[in-house]
Amino acid sequence: MHDPVLLVIAHGSRDPRHAATVHALVRRVRALRPGLRVSTAFLDFNAPAVPQVLERMANDGVRDVVALPLLLTRAFHAKTDIPSVLDEARARHPRLRIVQAEVLGPSPLLLDAVERRLYEAGLSPADKRSTGVVLASAGSSDPEAIAVIAEMARELRHTGWCAVRPAFASAALPRTEDAVRALRADGVRRVAVAPYVIAPGRLPDRIADGAGCAGADALADVLGASPELARLLLQRYDESRAAARLLRLPLRARVPARASGA
Repeated sequence: MHDPVLLVIAHGSRDPRHAATVHALVRRVRALRPGLRVSTAFLDFNAPAVPQVLERMANDGVRDVVALPLLLTRAFHAKTDIPSVLDEARARHPRLRIVQAEVLGPSPLLLDAVERRLYEAGLSPADKRSTGVVLASAGSSDPEAIAVIAEMARELRHTGWCAVRPAFASAALPRTEDAVRALRADGVRRVAVAPYVIAPGRLPDRIADGAGCAGADALADVLGASPELARLLLQRYDESRAAARLLRLPLRARVPARASGA
């Protein structure tokens, strides 16, 4: 019995750095689990598109696919775009069993990746007590997504940074530069900006511009092909594979038998 294919679905961008980063991340995933078939597809701007990749899989005789959204929060793309594309593929290829995995966030592994990037930007654990962090995401109009970013900022604060504020490059407030200035107004001596985004592009560039114009002391890189992110992709894959396998078991195998005399 073959393991399901892992299909990583990225949003896509006109910025060539986006696709290059996604492919680098997928290569790291393959290196962590040799033998697992891992494919990449994009919703927009880049090739191959999701329907094309799924059609190729169906023609290759693939039966099981775990479609993993390369997204940090459950917003429009995870709730609407991707399910719609996958439903169309299921109708077109009825022998192809497709399970949509959960988005990547929230997860402690994402906090580890953020801290990795902050340390690579020149900070150290010894700087935590004197450094405030702006956790800057791409932004969303979805309340659930906004709440997740706020919760991730609180969790990052609990790791020892003197203050952490969320910020958004679009759709929500505050902007990165405003969050940097707010930390300064609170008396924070050193301020670092940590982009809570996966790949470079227009919105991450807006985060960097905001950090620069507000005079942030450090700007971390995007999460990119970090080892923590690669491990998280495989974690979400394993969770979905286990859930799908459980759902296909006979009912008697899924429900624990009652103790005798119960």
